[in-house]
Amino acid sequence: MHLTATPAYTALRETAAWIDLAERGKIRMSGEDRARLLHAMTTNHIQALTSGQGCYALFLNAQGRILADANVLCFEDHLLLDTEPELLTKIYEHLDRYIIADDVALENVTVQVDTVALDGPHAAAELARLGAPVPEALWSHEAWGAGTVQRTAQGFNLFFPKRQTPDLGIPEATAEEARTVRIEQARPRYGEEITERYLVQETGLMQAVSFTKGCYLGQEIVERVRSRGQVHKQLRALQIDTNDPPEPGTKVTSAGAEVGEVVSSAYSPALGKTVAMAYVKNSVSDTDLQVNSAAAR
Repeated sequence: MHLTATPAYTALRETAAWIDLAERGKIRMSGEDRARLLHAMTTNHIQALTSGQGCYALFLNAQGRILADANVLCFEDHLLLDTEPELLTKIYEHLDRYIIADDVALENVTVQVDTVALDGPHAAAELARLGAPVPEALWSHEAWGAGTVQRTAQGFNLFFPKRQTPDLGIPEATAEEARTVRIEQARPRYGEEITERYLVQETGLMQAVSFTKGCYLGQEIVERVRSRGQVHKQLRALQIDTNDPPEPGTKVTSAGAEVGEVVSSAYSPALGKTVAMAYVKNSVSDTDLQVNSAAAR
């Protein structure tokens, strides 16, 4: 059964809606060495952050593969990592393994914090209507009463103590509706389009990488790929002329030859066809693609 164009789905695309993200993992990092440690463990320039700023960062292994991702918020006395639910334990244990003589304390604060995404083209106007601050810089954040508002790539995240999030007065989008719009807008998510199979440059998430910060775990591979241009496939958005979204792992072909692989798909009520994301060889043009014999572009 296909998703239909519900009011919340339409609002996400055309005005604004909110999404419950309470299950997302939250790790509080405190101690004098917190920024130095996270700087050495992620792809972005953590030590350049000041209170009120933030960034999006990736955790890599020594082979340059992506272990996890996180939104990072910098406060006066701590860093807050906001990540996918299934990555909470993975990141916590990964960081804890590298704390040796460092003054760093990790605390899982997931159950203490409610998180709501406010997304859509009118998200900023809705915040202003509520009398909330509207952070201007991407990933920056400001206090709103007992909570925090952070600007993200698609809207805003609101972090409030448990059960203290204010009534936003706009539609709530379901997880399925949010996922469909996310795929329509070609916004990859760790655990679906991004996994340990992939290198940073293959995902196109270069906003998560600083090439001036110096050494970090996996940096040698990222720099080698950048300097030699050794990327043979990249994540691309597809529209497929079918009402039946293909399963992850379905091959993308061109002239009968395999040229890629679908990693996510959904039926788009707005387009009346399937949208997808797939890793496709760079040598392939955007035309004459097929997925399960259906034309794709």
